[in-house]
Amino acid sequence: MKRWYYSASAAAFLDSSNETILGELTTNSDFGVDLSQRDAWLEEIQILRQTLEPYRLNAKIYLEYSIPRLGRRIDAVVLIGPVIFVLEFKVGADKFTAHGVDQVCDYALDLKNFHESSHPCMIAPILIATAATDALLPGPPTPYSDGVLAPIKSTVTALPTTLAQVLRNAKAPAIESIQWEQGRYCPTPTIVEAAMALYRGHSVAEISRSDAGAINLSQKSDLLTDIINSARVNSQKAICFVTGVPGAGKTLVGLNIATKHIDSKSHLYSVFLSGNGPLVAVLREALARDKVKRLPKKGQRSEKTRVRSEVKAFVQNVHHFRDECLIDATRPPAEHVALFDEAQRAWNQTQTSRFMQQKKKKADFDKSEPEFLISCLDRHPDWAVIVCLVGGGQEINTGEAGIGEWIDSLQRSFPNWHIYISPRLTDSEYAAGHALQRVATLSHVKFKDELHLGISMRSFRAENVSLLVKQLLDLDISAARDVLLSISQRYPIVITRDLSVAKAWLRAQARGSERYGIVVSSRAQRLKPHAIDIKSPMDPIHWFLDGKADVRSSYYLEDVATEFHVQGLELDWACVAWDADFRHTSSGWQHWSFRGDRWNRIKKTERQMYLKNAYRVLLTRARQGMAIVVPPGEQTDPTRNPDFYNSTFDYLQQIGFQSI
Repeated sequence: MKRWYYSASAAAFLDSSNETILGELTTNSDFGVDLSQRDAWLEEIQILRQTLEPYRLNAKIYLEYSIPRLGRRIDAVVLIGPVIFVLEFKVGADKFTAHGVDQVCDYALDLKNFHESSHPCMIAPILIATAATDALLPGPPTPYSDGVLAPIKSTVTALPTTLAQVLRNAKAPAIESIQWEQGRYCPTPTIVEAAMALYRGHSVAEISRSDAGAINLSQKSDLLTDIINSARVNSQKAICFVTGVPGAGKTLVGLNIATKHIDSKSHLYSVFLSGNGPLVAVLREALARDKVKRLPKKGQRSEKTRVRSEVKAFVQNVHHFRDECLIDATRPPAEHVALFDEAQRAWNQTQTSRFMQQKKKKADFDKSEPEFLISCLDRHPDWAVIVCLVGGGQEINTGEAGIGEWIDSLQRSFPNWHIYISPRLTDSEYAAGHALQRVATLSHVKFKDELHLGISMRSFRAENVSLLVKQLLDLDISAARDVLLSISQRYPIVITRDLSVAKAWLRAQARGSERYGIVVSSRAQRLKPHAIDIKSPMDPIHWFLDGKADVRSSYYLEDVATEFHVQGLELDWACVAWDADFRHTSSGWQHWSFRGDRWNRIKKTERQMYLKNAYRVLLTRARQGMAIVVPPGEQTDPTRNPDFYNSTFDYLQQIGFQSI
């Protein structure tokens, strides 16, 4: 499948009429082409004619080149000698906006990071404001270590000089266009980018890695589809447990199944459910904004309500789904397939009963959340399928049952359900070992290796970050040191005692619209002297979705997110601010909670686990790198005694993290 609307050698392009080029662009366009788009294409074609004549015999041009991960198309990609030129035209603009600069930079980074044939090449992102008149004389290009040049701003008249200047500094063999075209596109989108792409109709294969070292998410999705079809054909009820390391693509697999069967009239109508309120809110808003943006401008305002209603039905809060099922205790839900994200965080019986009594006035409710949710799908007289997406070591809140309760509920109340289990569910971080032992030998229980996702898809640079974090938290210094050494060239992690230094480092690392922000533990109450207040209102929608100009966005490095805000979501670059709630000591980790005017030891094993898991979540949010800040403390403040912090920083230094 071609990723461009038009391609040709420079000679063929220059010798073709405007009408021929425009006709091919229009024919291949996914959308209706209005007059403004036609006129923009004609102006771009004319500018390219003037620019490419010197390269008639050694250039290849691609117009409207697709970037599925971003849901956008590059205006023009031009291969000349050893350089890939990424051209973004702002037709009629007389200024170079920061947004335009970020946009063309994003395109170049996408090719460099995710397009196989572009990895070794120099890439030059150029923003052209067609009505700009300032005489911009290009100086020597500024390359980053990965061969992507800093974005170049060019007027139309300066464009030929700009290309020539870049080419004078490129010392590599010429790019073979056919080989370049055949290179695989293996992106690793954020969960927000992935959800938008899937909702637009892209397949999971188009927006996920497919290299030999990665898990093929298409195969995982196909297995689940086969199980769903088998259950429907054979009138069976089945439940699947999909495990995976942080960032492995569990949520992506669930969203892929849900978007395949989004039509409420379909026999396989599915719903994506999550108890993670911030994740649901961010995904809904991102999907709605994206769909509204793609509507004709004159109809956007009137369509917002309808679009938001559609998205709300597709991604639901599991608690709202539960409440709907409470209204009529016998009627089955509309969906035959329910995909539960972060299923390990469903409530146990005590927490569920307390909630039902206090909030729903149901004094006799005696089921855990897993048992009740299974019972809702069990109401279907013919068939039903539940897919539980399970993260290990991710329980971070009181009353979260872990996956063992799902297994116990099935054995106790639903013995006829067919169970498909990842064999990795026996690992210690899933806390399901005893429950699995009781059902492992039953005939309707099948272990499937394909239901485990063992490689992080969150970062193309750092598949082993989750392993490093596990070893760090387990105090396995030697193993952590080895893993850190293996990833440090591709995934920088620095430590510092100064928050302002960490902020400056983040800003220096991020390019284009790469998102960065500060994350902290929800118990980090003594970071207030550093202007970090965990109780200050923070809206995840603005924090994760809004741009650099919005003070509520993560970019401003003012509002901070806790583990409850960021679980299931991700940043490109993260600053992890480490407070005295989780302290390294000579005898291991100590767990503390700040109440009133002092720190109090956390003694309950369950609450200690929640705090450890909170730091596991925080330390695995970044796709490309992170800075860890351990404040120095303050000798005159007994609540910030330097002894509370120094041992933690020394421990991180001992592992080998670079100090800045």
